[in-house]
Amino acid sequence: MSADSPDAAELIPDEDLDGFLSEVGKLVQTYYSLEDPTRFDAQACEVYVETELENGVRLRGFVDRIDVAPTGEVRVVDYKTGKAPREFTESKALFQMKFYALVLLRTRKIVPAQLKLIYLASGSILTYTPDHDELVRFERTLSAIWKAILAAGATGDFRPKPGKLCDWCDHKALCPSFGGTPPPYPGWPDLRDAEVVAAKENT
Repeated sequence: MSADSPDAAELIPDEDLDGFLSEVGKLVQTYYSLEDPTRFDAQACEVYVETELENGVRLRGFVDRIDVAPTGEVRVVDYKTGKAPREFTESKALFQMKFYALVLLRTRKIVPAQLKLIYLASGSILTYTPDHDELVRFERTLSAIWKAILAAGATGDFRPKPGKLCDWCDHKALCPSFGGTPPPYPGWPDLRDAEVVAAKENT
């Protein structure tokens, strides 16, 4: 691998290489305990997908694996090196998978038969079966999220959402949730779209 990609050798220092390879070996071993890759043919791996929704929101990303059965059903697979999420974070994981499913619906005109998340650290699998109406509703959700982002971009009104990860944050002095004062808002990179959306929100 180093010969094909010399820069890759710089990612892992020599003193950490043995430990890194050991961890990778465990993940690979776990994968083979969950799936037999000789029993299916992946149509594509690390697939770049992109589409634009009706309101102009552009979606893009990389899908780890797309399987197509002999009968035509499509399965979207994503690998996670971490452990399976708890119930309250499971919806976030499915949000990502629905994102991919929506892109495939818009680009291939098909609804994936299954969305599959493989958690290699815990040896767990999370599967989900979407339907067309659900993905249409999800598209409206994404459009609403982007509309809210643009509206906030026009005003600088980005509301904090305190959580457990705040304990690790170095910027509490700038956060209203901790009595801090945010710095002056520098403005949205391109305010034209944001101002249009904000104006519609106020009518």
